[in-house]
Amino acid sequence: MTDYNFIGKRIPRVDGLAKATGKATYTVDVKLPGMLYGKILRSPYPHARLLKIDTTAAQQLPGVRAVITGEDVRQVRYAFVDTPRYPADEQPLAVDKVRYIGDEVAAVAAESEAIAEKALSLIKVEYEILPPVFHPEEAMQEGAPVIHDEQFEGTSFWEEWGVTEQKKAVKQNSAVNNLSGHTLISFGDIEQAFRESDYCREDRFELKATAHCQMEPHAAVASYDPLAGKLHVWLSTMGIFLKRYFLSRALNMPASKIRVHHTFVGGAFGGKIDLFPYEFCAAYLSMKTGRPVKIELDREEVFMTTRQRHPIIVKIKTGVKKDGTILAQDIKVIADNGGYRGSGPVVIFLCHGFSFPVYNVPNYRYEGFSIYTNNGIRGPQRGHGAPQIRFAIDSQLDLIARDLGLDLLEIMRKNVRKKGDVLPNGDQLNSCGLTECLLGAAEAINWQKKRKQFRTMENAGRYRRGVGISLCSMFSGAMYYPFASAAVVKLHDDGSATLFTGAQDIGQGSYTTLSQILAEELGIGIEDVHVVAGDTELCPIDLGSFLSCTALVTGNAVKKAAADAKRQLLESAAELLGVEDLTRLKAQQKTIFLEDNPEKTLSFSQAIQASVLKRNGNPIIGHGSYKGYPRAERYPSLAKGKGLFTGAYGFAAQAAEVEVDTFTGKVKLLKVVTFHDCGYPLNKTIVEGQIHGCTSMGAGQALSEEVYLEKGQLFNPSFLSYRLPISLDTPESIEGIVATIEPSGPFGAKEVGEGCVAGILGAIANAVHDAVGVRIYSLPITPEKVLRALGRI
Repeated sequence: MTDYNFIGKRIPRVDGLAKATGKATYTVDVKLPGMLYGKILRSPYPHARLLKIDTTAAQQLPGVRAVITGEDVRQVRYAFVDTPRYPADEQPLAVDKVRYIGDEVAAVAAESEAIAEKALSLIKVEYEILPPVFHPEEAMQEGAPVIHDEQFEGTSFWEEWGVTEQKKAVKQNSAVNNLSGHTLISFGDIEQAFRESDYCREDRFELKATAHCQMEPHAAVASYDPLAGKLHVWLSTMGIFLKRYFLSRALNMPASKIRVHHTFVGGAFGGKIDLFPYEFCAAYLSMKTGRPVKIELDREEVFMTTRQRHPIIVKIKTGVKKDGTILAQDIKVIADNGGYRGSGPVVIFLCHGFSFPVYNVPNYRYEGFSIYTNNGIRGPQRGHGAPQIRFAIDSQLDLIARDLGLDLLEIMRKNVRKKGDVLPNGDQLNSCGLTECLLGAAEAINWQKKRKQFRTMENAGRYRRGVGISLCSMFSGAMYYPFASAAVVKLHDDGSATLFTGAQDIGQGSYTTLSQILAEELGIGIEDVHVVAGDTELCPIDLGSFLSCTALVTGNAVKKAAADAKRQLLESAAELLGVEDLTRLKAQQKTIFLEDNPEKTLSFSQAIQASVLKRNGNPIIGHGSYKGYPRAERYPSLAKGKGLFTGAYGFAAQAAEVEVDTFTGKVKLLKVVTFHDCGYPLNKTIVEGQIHGCTSMGAGQALSEEVYLEKGQLFNPSFLSYRLPISLDTPESIEGIVATIEPSGPFGAKEVGEGCVAGILGAIANAVHDAVGVRIYSLPITPEKVLRALGRI
């Protein structure tokens, strides 16, 4: 593995210069001739019926070119989850009812932003206020206000692809009110296992909503060409082909008539997957006016109306033997998905999917509920369910260890899964470095020396330190539209290559790692690789940059495409060199030579030109593709957890050292340790950067970040009031890479950059308990919660 020229090396970012010099073009930078500016009118109420919308004055305002309301798009429905069981429930503009503060009511397009803003103020809306509900457990109760009482019609996304089981949609007259999604999974004999357990413990944990906080705000530019019947869009998105499909369905246009153009993406963290109303409205207004339309959300709109991480309640009962062996676990998850379904059914499935690969639990029951409330819509955020469930499980395991007088490290070591394990759903762990990660993180944090058991108030000073540890796992891609990633590699006369990929680099460095894969496989330099990406017209299909699929899935597609181009190249060289056995030929530094006679050489340029001449001008173009999960035939059941989930799991162990001021309750994060099993690291600098980003985000959500909502109203919709960690909060960080070599990954690589956001929450919570001897059961761990737990307020 050390003989690689580019794989595993600290190659600089191929897009770094463009970003550092300001030449990178983001969606907010796009300006087109004759462009109009769009604005959206939003509901000031969390739950209300729309009685009347009068747009007359707005339409008559000079400079206004179009005004649309829900009546213009009454038949349009779309959603992140659109299945026979969970039909689409979102509309681009509200029809009949609004369901959260910020729900879209009308949209305008005008010659300037100022005119568009003025037009919004002239739209008159009559509302009938309806009783709202804001807490999911209250919304579940009989008699709670019903948020969705409409009937869903139409063909779902999955029905178009031949999936027809589970036709019965979730109904509002079920045992749980306002139910938007339900998952129930069990195996083993859980009741018998609890009876056989030496010790059982039940706990409840709660996590609040958090924001994505991308530096680049949400924006969309759309330009409709009526002569060609073609829609051009520029979007800040994580997946161009999924976004094109959503637009195609919503606008009732052939996918081939929609082109998503490439722009740089200034951060996403899961928050730019869905089709958003502002994107639809930009496209619809452009089609209506025949002119380009740009809609850019301000920061308050981004916080309030795009997506937030799901607030989740986790109830756990765990049964263990005296030595800490886990016999049974019963988990109940309740997710608040806000006014629309969002990714509610997905997150309650993923709380299971990211939990059961970590510990070997032979008897298990999991039930998840996603619930409608009158809060803002919730959606995917880095880890999507993993931070919530891992915080809860490892916090309880720490409590169990203390109750039994055992070392948490030893309990974890006893129960973690290992390479070769087959999970209950059929996934096989062909690589798993959990034990190595656990031991590495424990040693780096100096676990045995620093770990403290409970200390009373009398035998400690004002400042107390503690350490904690937690584990996490993450998919490396999965099955969702368009189900696979493909790549095309075109060779040029000078021996360089152009990579065509539909992948989106959202800041994680994927264009660099994909270039490394191509250069290594083909035998050229990084400087000889040109990347054409993120354009649906020019590039082949790609899954998109979510569920951590780029390294394994797109990476494999690129490797296969490079290998295909290399095969054609060597076939041409073999004829020129008089060689029949292609295995005798090697390619390196744009030169082909005989392995047993290195002095007999041929340049790439010579072989390429000879191939073009012989094949009547047909250039050397390599093709490659890789399915999201080759063994899986279709997406796993979200309701029952059946079916294969992913081709490989990434794992991590994370430890934290904290200092708690017992007078003020403030928690200071002193040190974080992450040992990550990412297969083989394609680029060590990028891997470390992803770990830094994960630990910073996780630390923020553990200690300070929270979307403050009061009766559906957001009170901290800016970076001034939303408490993100800043550079001065950055602790000492130690990273360790456990190279397990994933056999299905390109050069042994698999997931990095998402899973290790999850373990740091539990590690910090356990460290706080270790420091002061009290458990905080809800995140974030604020000074007030610490002082209250210590009995000081």
